[in-house]
Amino acid sequence: MYSAPCILTVPLLWNCAPVGYTAAMTTKLIHTSDWQIGKVFRFVDNATMGLLQEARLGAITRLGDLARRHGAARVLVAGDIYDAEALTPRSLNQPIERMRNFVTVHWHLLPGNHDPHRPNGLWDRLRRRDLPPNVHIHLAPEPAVFEEDSFALLPAPLFRRHALGDPTAYMDDVELPEGFVRVGLAHGTVTGFGSDDKDVPNYIAPDRPERARLSYLALGDWHGQKKINERCWYSGTPETDAFDVIDGGRALLVEIGGQGTPPQVTPLPTGQYNWLTFSERVNSRANIDFLAERLRAVSDNLDRVLVRLSVEGALSLEDRQYFQEQIADGVAAALCFMGVDDRRLFPRPTLDDLDRIDRGGFVRVAAEALKRKVEEGSDREREIAALALQRLYVEHMKLQAGQR
Repeated sequence: MYSAPCILTVPLLWNCAPVGYTAAMTTKLIHTSDWQIGKVFRFVDNATMGLLQEARLGAITRLGDLARRHGAARVLVAGDIYDAEALTPRSLNQPIERMRNFVTVHWHLLPGNHDPHRPNGLWDRLRRRDLPPNVHIHLAPEPAVFEEDSFALLPAPLFRRHALGDPTAYMDDVELPEGFVRVGLAHGTVTGFGSDDKDVPNYIAPDRPERARLSYLALGDWHGQKKINERCWYSGTPETDAFDVIDGGRALLVEIGGQGTPPQVTPLPTGQYNWLTFSERVNSRANIDFLAERLRAVSDNLDRVLVRLSVEGALSLEDRQYFQEQIADGVAAALCFMGVDDRRLFPRPTLDDLDRIDRGGFVRVAAEALKRKVEEGSDREREIAALALQRLYVEHMKLQAGQR
């Protein structure tokens, strides 16, 4: 029978049930991961990046509120609490101070591949400060035993960014008193059942819950929420951080009735920002108006929306400028962020377009030469000629406006 003490923060203590805990038949947990506090968003301006970083901190408060609302005594954070190892004291302490506010909720933190536990690293820096009694860091692959509610947490911390070997393998051999609920906490990749899986860094066997007799295995690393099997889930990041993340901005409420009982797992929304991708064909002013209307209708709170827009088609020079004014300058101002990929949106100059540039002379000759490149050139030539022709059109429109 296993008789080692449980882990509370760093010291090992017996009888460390959460403050105010009352014995119950069901163990309730909030499973989250990949907070990546301090993450840098290089594709946005500094002001927008500040908003996105603050939202990641705000997610901690939302998680604490969810734990209290659902009666979950513990929040399991399956790695990548921080985005990098070299952080300022402020970035290091901000999540701790938010967790401190939820005195009846116990937070269990695990080093991941972005914030592995290294000698004199960020986790040792945290350990040297006076952590709140409800914040526990798990820095060794050994069980944390909570006798009063017959619960044991089996953490699998990472000690480097990429390592071969399954960090959860030790869980198979852990012996605990009969009737204890066994929950694993890990950060890594479940890739399937191929012969090369074990060569993947931080590989985790998808059947670990069965091998280690776990009621539940809480995983982090994938930023989208994903069910691997009924006892093994990725929670996803609580605040989406990329356009290719599917089912981000969530956490999981996990309810375990007892040893051997399949858990009830319920997704919970946590994200404030929506990251949306659109691919549109635009060939007329009517298409532009429809696109503007569609983008403005995606949310009642557009300043919490980030959009990646890809457009293709062909427009007159006049309509191409209309697209710039209505979409790239207009709708974009209503959103938190909009990135526009218009490399496949080519000009289709009309005679009226060319006449507006110039009716004759060397400027008209240059415009017609660019038009031919747009129609007949290679992809690279078309792209350069399109930009030059549109710029020529815009500058002449400005000049004519100034002369009126």
